[in-house]
Amino acid sequence: MTPIEPMEALLADELPSGDDWQYEPKWDGFRCIAAREGASVELWSKSGKPLGRYFPEVVAMLGRLGARRFVVDGELLISSGGRVSFDALQMRLHPAESRIRKLSAETPAMLVAFDCLAVGDRMLGAAPLNERRAALEELLGGERDSALVLSPVTEDRGKALRWLDRGGGRWTG
Repeated sequence: MTPIEPMEALLADELPSGDDWQYEPKWDGFRCIAAREGASVELWSKSGKPLGRYFPEVVAMLGRLGARRFVVDGELLISSGGRVSFDALQMRLHPAESRIRKLSAETPAMLVAFDCLAVGDRMLGAAPLNERRAALEELLGGERDSALVLSPVTEDRGKALRWLDRGGGRWTG
């Protein structure tokens, strides 16, 4: 499989408003494109570097899903004490496989999925966000794994502002 470039958020001075907007929390982890083609599962950073060897528990979890072919965009997180630990994520980028295996058992990562770029034979990268979100919800709707989380979404600007104010890497979604 070839890495897929993720969409990038655009900086804004203030949170936009209007009926055409939906909002999601900002996650403080590693941006991750996760792709499955049959038995093969791959994870890439937003720059296209492979991440699968550092997060074997996420690769295994995605390999157990019912869907056999998909590409999702999300964020790898490790929760520690009710907070997201960016330091714990960075510790995973270690050259020793034995250290990675130990850390993956002690501090397992999760994938918070927020976009669906492909499912089955449908390429969705150019589709409107509402279609991609519907495909993501359908893809993950029947899955029950605490290591795979569907990012919450709201059309309530006030709720989105509270998510921004909360910040600080809390994991309470």
